[in-house]
Amino acid sequence: MSFTVVARYRTLPGHEDAVLSVLDRVAAASRREPGCLGYRVHQGTEDPRAVVLYEEYATEADFTAHCATPHFQELVLGEVVPRLESRDVVRCAPRPEVSA
Repeated sequence: MSFTVVARYRTLPGHEDAVLSVLDRVAAASRREPGCLGYRVHQGTEDPRAVVLYEEYATEADFTAHCATPHFQELVLGEVVPRLESRDVVRCAPRPEVSA
C-alpha cells in the first residue's frame, strides 16, 4: 500500500517563477529516490501563486527519508519555504477498496 503527500503552497507575490524553478529541481532529484513512486508539481490555472505537489511513496518511511535528503533540506526548506506565504502538507493513506 502506498503513502501519498499533498502539499499546498501559496507563494509570496512575484516569487512563483523562482519557487517553480526550484521545485522542478526537487522533483527531478526526488524521482530518483528509492521508494518514490511519483512526484508532480502543479501550478494553479486561476491563481498562479498556488502550487500543489503530489508525491507518492512506497511507504511512510520512504517519505521520512525524502525529508532528510540534502535536496529537501537545502532546496525546499532553504529556498522554497522562505518564498511562501503559506504551506500546508497533508499525509494520506489510501482507503481500502469496498466492493458494492
